[in-house]
Amino acid sequence: MNGTFDMNANAALDTSIETDCLIIGAGPVGLFQVFELGLLEIRAQVVDSLVCVGGQCIEFYPDKPIYDIPSVPVCTGRELIANLQRQIEPFKPAFHLGQQVTVVRRREDRRFDVETSNRTRFITKTISIAGGVGAFAPRKLKVDGIDVFEGKQLFYRVSDPSLFTGKQLVICGGGDSALDCALSFVGKAESVVLVHRRDGFRAAPASVTRMRELCERYEMQFEIGQVTGFDARDDRLAALKITGGDGVTRRLPLDCLLVFFGLSPKLGPIAEWGLTIDYKQIVVDTARFETSEPGIFAVGDINCYPGKRKLILSGFHEATLAAIAAAQYVYPGKAIHTQYTSTSPELHKLLGAQATTTE
Repeated sequence: MNGTFDMNANAALDTSIETDCLIIGAGPVGLFQVFELGLLEIRAQVVDSLVCVGGQCIEFYPDKPIYDIPSVPVCTGRELIANLQRQIEPFKPAFHLGQQVTVVRRREDRRFDVETSNRTRFITKTISIAGGVGAFAPRKLKVDGIDVFEGKQLFYRVSDPSLFTGKQLVICGGGDSALDCALSFVGKAESVVLVHRRDGFRAAPASVTRMRELCERYEMQFEIGQVTGFDARDDRLAALKITGGDGVTRRLPLDCLLVFFGLSPKLGPIAEWGLTIDYKQIVVDTARFETSEPGIFAVGDINCYPGKRKLILSGFHEATLAAIAAAQYVYPGKAIHTQYTSTSPELHKLLGAQATTTE
């Protein structure tokens, strides 16, 4: 689907939802953007191409521990999203899931007409793009014919761990997702075999050390090589053919194959909106996290600037400054003062919180 950014379009779309800010992306940074906008009494609607809230946290590592959220020593991706959803409840954002923004048009009154792939229409004063790495998809295993087993025995994410209990598992990949998955199923699956093309990993050193210890105790197995084929029996995947650096091909029997080769980022229609883009990322300034188009902001992994770090906590910071900048479009001429949730009666009222004082 082609997205457009038409600076000369004037006609409003019929039956449009009016809002102060349209947030594209319902991952952790998009959810926190709702919160920061809400503190400034800015109404938000949220669109996401996925059918559930949570972005990559839910799609790819719902049970993976996260250690760098301030004041939270450890939480899973699922827990982080659940907490963020509770945090934004006072602001009652509306979510429009399973659809992609395809059209953005500037109106004469400087607001935007927006339309999605489901023909949901908005009129919004500002836009905040919090789309992570864009319309992402897992990198697929390139073996002819194996795709017929996808969703049956071949999986690119773990949505229900119970499906793999007691099964012979082969897990492909050398990053954190592959190692975390392999380690989590040791003792639960009948067998766990990790396959990677080399004896070096992009995963946390502690995970690699743990994997090697389990291999030494014969509690799991590690094979160096690449998947070059498979055996099927009665329309089911029966074994993988793994070819090592020595040229020898071995067969690994299995019930299920889990593949973690990372994500293939695609900006999709965003690439056609006329924004300044550098290597599939949207260029922003660091004072407002505004794009080259006034009123459109980009926060989280989808943006780039000098010193950028792709961390959730960095995205939270970006969303805070973007919200303050967006307020200048929503409430032109109004002075925006910094208020503290610990002491501000106005914020307590917005949050439905009971004010407390400390003598």
